Order: sequence, then structure tokens, then C-alpha cells
Amino acid sequence: MSASDTIVAAATPSGRSALAVVRIDGPLVPSLSADGLGRSAPLTERRATTAVWRDMKGEPVDQVVAVRWAAGRSFTGGDTLELTCHGNPLLVRRIVEDVLARGARMAEPGEFTRRAFLAGRIDLTQAEGVAGLIHATGERALAAARRLLAGELGRLVAGWSDRLLTAAATLEAHIDFPEEDLPEEDPRGPAAALASLVSELSGYAGTARHDAALRAGLRVAVVGAPNAGKSSLLNALAGSARALVSAEAGTTRDWIEAPVGGLPLAVTAVDTAGLRDGGGAVERAGMERSLEQAESAHFLLLVVDASAPPPALPSRLTSALVPGRCLVVSNKSDLPEHPAQSAFMPDIPRIKACLLDGRDAERIRSRLSEALVAADLAPGAEELVVSVRHADALRRAAAALSDARRHLSAPVQTELAAEKCREALDALGEIVGRIDNERMLDKLFASFCIGK
Repeated sequence: MSASDTIVAAATPSGRSALAVVRIDGPLVPSLSADGLGRSAPLTERRATTAVWRDMKGEPVDQVVAVRWAAGRSFTGGDTLELTCHGNPLLVRRIVEDVLARGARMAEPGEFTRRAFLAGRIDLTQAEGVAGLIHATGERALAAARRLLAGELGRLVAGWSDRLLTAAATLEAHIDFPEEDLPEEDPRGPAAALASLVSELSGYAGTARHDAALRAGLRVAVVGAPNAGKSSLLNALAGSARALVSAEAGTTRDWIEAPVGGLPLAVTAVDTAGLRDGGGAVERAGMERSLEQAESAHFLLLVVDASAPPPALPSRLTSALVPGRCLVVSNKSDLPEHPAQSAFMPDIPRIKACLLDGRDAERIRSRLSEALVAADLAPGAEELVVSVRHADALRRAAAALSDARRHLSAPVQTELAAEKCREALDALGEIVGRIDNERMLDKLFASFCIGK
């Protein structure tokens, strides 16, 4: 993988579409644009130009819209050409193959973004923000990726590094220039600065608990007795008739899942078999699977028939129905409520609903979204969420600074404290990519799309 190579790749997914984009980056871009587009004069930089791309035999391939960026002013830092052609996979393949025949090579996954990072156009957190935008599964994940791409975490790391360098410089001065006319060494100032940094780094590292929820989403199990309205609730949350609804009890024998629409986070609702005593072998097997889904879910929606006595639930389910991880949906609110319902699950929040025609779907979605944030299963809208990689570096930096603080307590060991500060700086540098770790970069960019 060399920056002196010219690379090419389709930047849009394979398949038929109205348009497709082919990206080319490297020193051959000027000659490629001249030869392929048949232009004696260079393309005007950053201006869309309509032309016909011709192969090496002079045969027309497709009419394209070409945009060129000169080295130093492109995303990658090198000469870049983007060709927008018609979205026929055959046309895309012919353009790519022609560029390859003219001396380019296929780009590896994430190589365009890696070039931008190596050229200093973006830091490593911004590169991860690019991947986050592509793979985001919900609005909250998109917002988190935008914050990374905007450099928010990079600016925080720069601020932490500056503060750490100030504290470390005080320690280093007394080590390197003990004979100079310096103020008497007082470790309390650097120790206080390090304590503040430890608190901040640890706090941001803790946000990584939401990283998996942003990337993969959450699973919410819809549980309850037969005929309580579980399938109706799943359909209301999904916005479509995903599950069969019938007045006959026990129609759901296996779990069914569907994405919940209208939430800022990717959430999958899982409709489960009704839980009751008895039933045939198939129904009992379905109930066993229901309990497994309930135990593995991030959150539970317990649906009850508010017009009937409270259901007798298996102990395996009731042990999972804990405050903060469950919401009771009192269905059939259009009917008189059974007197015993008020004493059922008093510690679990409750929402009344009528699932007959989905009229309360939006209200339930909103309440579920609030409950997921309140349960600390999902991040707030304004919360910066770091990845597992970032959190690991932050925790190592915080641990090193905690060690440095201990070395500043009696007996003061300034040299050891300064060494720990350097360890913390190295860990912070890993977040934005100041440390040259080729294996780490290979692993990170391998998860990107080809053409990005």
C-alpha cells in the first residue's frame, strides 16, 4: 500500500441505480483525465464537467460528470478525480477496468480515507466518524458519527494533552534543571491537575457502554400471557402487520422480530409466545424460547390485559421484570380496568394503551425511547459516545495518571511521576493517531468500504 500508487474503486454499492461514482486518486489523475476524457486542457478544479469517457481504444464507454481536486486541496491530500456515470454495473466495471489498464490499481478497503489520515487532512477519530456515518443504524448513531467527523473528540484529546503537558513540564523542569533558580518544588499543583484529568478521562471512557447500542441497536422483548395483545403491540411498533393477530389464544408459537420505526436508535422488537400453564408440546417449546428471549433482551415490554385479573407469570420471567429494565403496557384501556390491576407490578412504570387499531403506537414509541435513555441503555441526544478503542486508551491514560499522582505523594518520586505522564500522553496520542502503529491502522481501515 503506497501513496505513490494511483488507486481506483467504485464509491457506490454494486447494483443498478440512476447514477454511480468511480473514485480515482494518485499521481496519474492528470493524465487519466486528459486521456479518458479526451481533453487537452486540464479540468477546472472543483467544477463539474460533462464529458464522454473513452477507453484506451478510443471507444466511448459512457457520458460522465467529472470533478477534479488538485493535490493539497482534496479529501485525500492527493490528486483526485471523481466520475459520476449511469448506474449500470457494466458501465462502472468498464470504467474501472479501463483505469486499471492505464496503470492504476484497485483500492483496498478504506484506502481513500487512510490517505486522508496519513496526509494530515483528518485525525483518526474523524476517520472513524466517516465509517460511522456509513454504517449508522439510527439517528442517534448518525449524530454520534457526525460529532466524531467534526473533530469533537480530537479537540478534547488536544485539550487534555495540553493540560497534561503543562503539568508534566513542571515536573520535568525540576528533573532536568535541579541547579537552576526555580521555585521550590511543590507537587500539589501538578497532582491537582492530574486528578482533574483522571476524572474527565474516566467519565468519557464510561460512555463506551453505549457503543454497542449505537452500532447494533437494542432488543426489546414483548412478553405476557396469551391474548394480552403482544402481537398487536409488535405490529403497532413496527408500523406494519408483521405478526398474526387472532382472538384464539396461543397463536404465536415462536418468536417473531421486527424493527421499531420512529425511534432515534435502532431497536428490534421481539414478539414471543404467550406464557401460561399447560399447552401442547409445540406451545411449551415456544414458551421456553420466549423465556430465553426475555432473559437475553436489553429491555422488556410486559403486555397485560387491563380488563382481566393480573396474569400468573413464570418465576423465570418475573425475575427479569426489574425496575429500569421493564415497562408495563396496560392494553384494552377502552374497557373497565380490573380492580386487582392497580396492585400488579407496582414498582414497574406503566402506560395505558388500546392496541385495537394502533392508535397509541406513537405514544408507546415515545415512552419506550424515554425508558431506554432513563435505563442508561441508550445515550442522550447530546452525549458524545466514544468507541471501545477510544475507551481503552482513555482508561490506560487515566490509570497512568493515577499512578503519577501516587508518586507525587510522600515520598515524592518526581521522575516516576513524569514517566507515567509520558505513558498517558502516548495513550492519548493513540486515539487521534499520533502513534505510528501500522498493525492498528491496518485493522481499523480494513473495516471500511472499498471506495471510501
